[in-house]
Amino acid sequence: MIDSLRVRGPFAGPTGYGHHVREFVRQLVARGVEVELEGLAQWSARRFPNGQRELWFDSLRRSVDAHIFLQFCMPHQIVDRPDLFSVNFTMFEGDRVPDLWLRRKGGLLPTIVPTESSKSAWLASGMPEELLRICPLGVDPSLYSASVEPLTVSLPHGEPISSRKTRFLNISEITPRKNIEGLLRSWLTATSQNDDAVLVMKLGGHFDSDYESVELTKAKLEAEAGRSFDTAAPIITLTDILSDAEMPRLYAACTHYISVSHGEGWDLPMMEAAASGLLLIAPDHTAYRTYLDESTATLLPSRKVPASVHGELAMLFQGVNWWEPDQDAAVGTIRSAIRGEDQAVASARDAILGRWTWEAATDQLIRILGDVDV
Repeated sequence: MIDSLRVRGPFAGPTGYGHHVREFVRQLVARGVEVELEGLAQWSARRFPNGQRELWFDSLRRSVDAHIFLQFCMPHQIVDRPDLFSVNFTMFEGDRVPDLWLRRKGGLLPTIVPTESSKSAWLASGMPEELLRICPLGVDPSLYSASVEPLTVSLPHGEPISSRKTRFLNISEITPRKNIEGLLRSWLTATSQNDDAVLVMKLGGHFDSDYESVELTKAKLEAEAGRSFDTAAPIITLTDILSDAEMPRLYAACTHYISVSHGEGWDLPMMEAAASGLLLIAPDHTAYRTYLDESTATLLPSRKVPASVHGELAMLFQGVNWWEPDQDAAVGTIRSAIRGEDQAVASARDAILGRWTWEAATDQLIRILGDVDV
């Protein structure tokens, strides 16, 4: 049993990493583990605004007598502490991890990843298998019930999106990996303004230029297609930050969740959408294969292609492949959903809530830390 633990990770913001750091810490403390929590300022400039921040996490900054240092970050962000036994919890979305992670100055650490796909990426790059462990992520079942009040979201002319029969949702950081361009292209191809449908895109950007890039992408796609997004079913863009407890209201406002991502370490929004009872459309690759199958989601065929990333993240994807979901399949699936022809055979909600919870994930994390402890 782990009695105390030092944890470092980006717990103060609305990113996926921030979410799972908070949930693991909640569960650890609930089990009586003394936790010393250290933030990771360089992860993201986005923070929860006043009123949404859970100040309880700030109370965990006090020192505890721990010798295990669990770091939720990318390997090149690890802080080496010779007086502590470090373990890295990380993930990757390509078919191999960056070479710089294997050449880290401080050497290789015991590494926890959430899926077989992330483990395979490490193994393909030469990581010794004995240093790798798998610990999944999860959901909080208490947040997802039929009584959740849907978030009020309005169409461009003011009527609620509930006036549309089919309401797709996508939640993405504005990065090439999320393939926002592919989703927009599929929507423009698949829909018309006469369709009883809407696409809600909750987008997270670090700078104004990120949101501007989405508008530029729309203009490019319109030029390529020779038609305007005004001729397609409406798209609603949300940029407000919602707390972990508020997110279920957004899911409850929609009927479908769709992703055409190039690769995922986990995709918590997809799992939370499943817990909310939405119908799911996901690429058939990486993390999605862990908790979805053809009985619980519509899976889009995908092929491996060289990753294309520019800017500061380019160094992580040099020589790496990711996955390209089939656009024709995405277009056909959107059309089928609008026609009401995509009912899943089994309940994704039952499958997720019956197995993939934060309690179960934390049980596994504690087992792993006990095994690797020296």
